Order: sequence, then structure tokens, then C-alpha cells
Amino acid sequence: MELSAGRDNGQSDPGRDANAQIKQAHAGGFKKVCRIEEDSVCPFPGLASDVLDMRVKEGSKIRNLMGFAMTRMQDGQTGLRQVVFSGSGRAVTKTITCAEIMKRKIAGLHQITKLQYKGLREIWESQEEGDSEMTIHRTLPSIRILLSKDPLDPLEPGYQPPAFWDPRHAGEASQAPEKRSLDSTDSLTEPLVKRVCV
Repeated sequence: MELSAGRDNGQSDPGRDANAQIKQAHAGGFKKVCRIEEDSVCPFPGLASDVLDMRVKEGSKIRNLMGFAMTRMQDGQTGLRQVVFSGSGRAVTKTITCAEIMKRKIAGLHQITKLQYKGLREIWESQEEGDSEMTIHRTLPSIRILLSKDPLDPLEPGYQPPAFWDPRHAGEASQAPEKRSLDSTDSLTEPLVKRVCV
């Protein structure tokens, strides 16, 4: 039995999505035996071969990822110049978090962000008698973030220049705004949080 769901498959039943298919598989006595992610083309042309590729998964620990990546980027003798954080599905937010932490800890990093869709195929087998098998095709959102100590092409879509962040004012931006009464008229004209720009 072959089932598929996703953006680019025009033959999928419009009333069923991948989650409904997976629920049906669980209810029908199926268990997942194989998960195959399709390789996607690297969206960054001309990357050096020594680029650190950090593949972030849903269960990855941020402290482990960042410990490894920071050590490789800050090493004085063999320090790398570029790192790519990539993740898909539920790992997208964790991937963004890793990139933002690195940008805070290493000043002057240039960034290019690319969004893609990644194909995924899951094979489910019946736990009951009989050799029935079900294949589910899905497409997952995927993100790749290139951070570089060297300047990148500012005309490239998804480019962000280095943020000049001053650690002396880090506490000011994270402080809670002062409380104001709802009756005061100045709460309508002034923002609740003031930004400190250096």
C-alpha cells in the first residue's frame, strides 16, 4: 500500500494529510520500520570543502551542538571560517537557535539563510499476520544557515550582515518593562519596551 502527502504530489487525497495517515497506521496495527530522508542539494554554491556541517535533529541537545561548533570555530590554529547549521521538520527552531547563539558569541559573522522542502519516506509494516506494508511520502520544511567570518555576497537572497552587539547593554534589553496602569493615557502613545541602540 502506497500513501503520500505533501506539497508537490498532486495525486494525494485532499482530505488526508500525513498525520491522518500515520494515525491510521497506528490504529491498524502498523509500526514504523524505516525512515528515509532524501538528500537535498546544498543551496550555497562555492562552499569550501572544510566547512563544518552541523545537522540539527529534533532530539539534539543545544549545549552539545554549540560546544562542538564553538570549539571548531574558535580554535586559534585550525579554526574554521564557516559553519552551516541545517535542520528540518521540528528541528527548524532549534537550528535557528543554534545560529543565533553563535552570532552572539562570535562577533562579526555574516549570515545567509535558505529555506527548502525535504522529501521523507516512511515504511510501516503490519504487526499482525500477513506481509502488508505501507509507505508514506511527506515533505518537510528545511532550513540551512551559513555563518561565515569572511564577507559574503550582500546581494544573495537571505543575506544578513554582522550584528554589532554590545554585551555591556545585554541586560537592558532583557529587563521587564515598567508596569503602567491601564487608565493612563501615556500607555497608548509610548511603547512598553524601549530599545537600546548602540
